[in-house]
Amino acid sequence: MVTIPRLVVAAPSSGSGKTTVATGLMAALRARGLRVSPHKVGPDYIDPGYHALATGRPGRNLDPWLQGEERVMPLFLHGAAGCEVAVVEGVMGLFDGRGDTEFASTAHVARLLDAPVVLVVDAARQSRSVAAVVHGFATFDPRVRVGGVVLNRVGSDRHAELCRSALAGVGVPVLGVVRRDDAVFTPSRHLGLVPAAERQGEAVDAVERLAALVARSCDLDALLRLARSAPPLDAFPWDPVAAAWGRGDGQVSGPSGLGGPGGLGVSTGFPGRAGEVAGVRPVVGVAGGAAFTFGYAEHVELLRAAGADVVTFDPLRDERLPDGAGALVIGGGFPEVYAAELAANEPLRAQVAAFGGPIVAECAGLLYLCDELDGRRMCGRVPGRAAMTSRLTLGYREAVALARTPLTRPGERFRGHEFHRTTVEYAGPPLFRWEDRSRRSGTGTHGRSTGQSGGDGYGDALVTASYLHLHWAGAPGTAQRLVSSSRSPSVLR
Repeated sequence: MVTIPRLVVAAPSSGSGKTTVATGLMAALRARGLRVSPHKVGPDYIDPGYHALATGRPGRNLDPWLQGEERVMPLFLHGAAGCEVAVVEGVMGLFDGRGDTEFASTAHVARLLDAPVVLVVDAARQSRSVAAVVHGFATFDPRVRVGGVVLNRVGSDRHAELCRSALAGVGVPVLGVVRRDDAVFTPSRHLGLVPAAERQGEAVDAVERLAALVARSCDLDALLRLARSAPPLDAFPWDPVAAAWGRGDGQVSGPSGLGGPGGLGVSTGFPGRAGEVAGVRPVVGVAGGAAFTFGYAEHVELLRAAGADVVTFDPLRDERLPDGAGALVIGGGFPEVYAAELAANEPLRAQVAAFGGPIVAECAGLLYLCDELDGRRMCGRVPGRAAMTSRLTLGYREAVALARTPLTRPGERFRGHEFHRTTVEYAGPPLFRWEDRSRRSGTGTHGRSTGQSGGDGYGDALVTASYLHLHWAGAPGTAQRLVSSSRSPSVLR
């Protein structure tokens, strides 16, 4: 049994102030000298960046769809190791899950963690009605314990008094009253908040303001008491070494169903041996910098556990790939915002174009590998043209691989997530066929319906590229497969 005080910060809907309260609470508790473990429900990459600034630890996601229900608690314990309290920020409304179900909702994760919930309610333009809202959420599912409420965007002392009076009979204590404060502002753009990595000093200042706001507006002692009321957890922490090598909690037959009951079918041996040549560990270059800020901490941990050295490179600034790189991972981000700068870095684009090892690219990485992005030359490894659009594509996906690549085999099933406002006109057949019946119909990027029969992505002997974001903890053999297929420096010369 493992004891870790914890609470989940949720809300009736998006835009209620979850990120403000959760990030401010993390930073305020850290300012008290506590070691705080930050977590985010769902696949979002941006909020965990602010959580990392608030706590000094990697922000980690908890997602039953991407990772599998059975891994949520072990991954939580892995992230919370050595911490004194954990704060989990929810997603959307408390009970909003995949499609018309509660699966992968904040409530689902709160139940898996047996964690009390703090409900953040936007009290602007209402007073007594907040009691009806809180009563409804507190009683909707008796398996979810709403242990307190934080009123957000309260306009005055009189407004706060009216809300408190109305809530007195509901039985859910008010643990904070956050007044409207125009100084607490985080800029947004087409996919939500601007990532913390792009704002640098401004983001640090913003988190400090959030910490001060929550510290003066919320009862931190009462919030800690609520967190400490969570019972011990009967589970073992997730272990990236065991996961990468298909042992114990790391069995590779997770929710993606990759390769059927036996998982990915990668070879298993001794940790640190995958892809080694004459005792030299393979080097995996991972794209970073302002244009490629999306990534899960567990991916790097799994790559290292599979035997690789991981080196970050910045496609905006670096003119060469990391020395000895035998594989590349180019994840998500905002290349469309930096298309001119990426195009101007011709030396690196030429190296990526000629790279002889495996390349894994997701969303932003896909755009970077295309022939062009909004009319500007990119790397030309994916035969296709990418462009910004006004349409948001967002949601969980279930896909079947149609081609053999360094990461996929025909017929393997993957669970992932899409999140973009771009489109790609591919010149070849798709890498994936969508199996997600909930995806809205429309014109697909391969000229097909984007419903059940739609497709996406590009794959060949070296390239695995698509809009699909994966969480490798849900299919950890992915990392070993990439490392095992990496090329040695002598091969790449």
